[in-house]
Amino acid sequence: MSLTRNAEATAARTADSRWLELLARAGFIGYGIVHLLFGWLVLQLAFGKSADDGDQSGALRTLAAQPMGKFLVIAIAVGMLAMAIWQALEAAVGHHAAQGNDRTKERVVSAARTVIYLWLAWTAWKVFANANSDSASQQEELTARMMESSGGRWLVGLAGLVLAGVGVGMVIYGAKKKFMKRLKTGEMNARTTQLARRLGMAGYISRGSAFAVTGLLVVLAAVNYDPEKARGLDAALRTLRDQPFGTILLILIGLGIAAFGVYCFLQSRYRKV
Repeated sequence: MSLTRNAEATAARTADSRWLELLARAGFIGYGIVHLLFGWLVLQLAFGKSADDGDQSGALRTLAAQPMGKFLVIAIAVGMLAMAIWQALEAAVGHHAAQGNDRTKERVVSAARTVIYLWLAWTAWKVFANANSDSASQQEELTARMMESSGGRWLVGLAGLVLAGVGVGMVIYGAKKKFMKRLKTGEMNARTTQLARRLGMAGYISRGSAFAVTGLLVVLAAVNYDPEKARGLDAALRTLRDQPFGTILLILIGLGIAAFGVYCFLQSRYRKV
């Protein structure tokens, strides 16, 4: 029992360390850059222009192709890793302000964020190392292999439902402005608070919509035994563009994702870390 308490105390001290806070705040800047580029790629898709994958890996490859781009990509990888460590510690010993089931939910969310940040850090490293990071092709190949196994289609369908649920959750999270409780609003003036509220709402609703559409396509891939429909976010956005009023919706999503990028810059200053 004492070993457990000592481990928790050590983790808590690490979570409260100044260097981890600075790296995590720098990570939000990198996260913002990725989403600004992501939003730009989505707008390119909306207007029918050729672009890399309309997802985070495409945004990182676009960044890597610019002057000093590879330096920025590896810096983003370090920032994402720092954010993953921070969220892992939060999942293990954090969220003491919440009690009971609320604390459990917060810790589960932090665990999910840990996975997301680790995936982004790994993607950034692969882009830096010039490895193949075409997430759409990789997802199609993985889905095809899973569908060939016993029960694989059920697993793919379940993964799609989870992804769609996460997307819907993001939309609700943004619409209810729950993200504001994670900001140091006491240090923000009225104008900055209003800006954060608007950017956060637009960003979370747009990201959630994109992930929900992706999840639904994964479910359809499982139902119809069609791995090509599970090529990820890029394919989902292209499918959305081809629907009635799809271009308008895609433009709104692209602008919203860019707004989330700007919101990340605000988080780097005002997020409770």
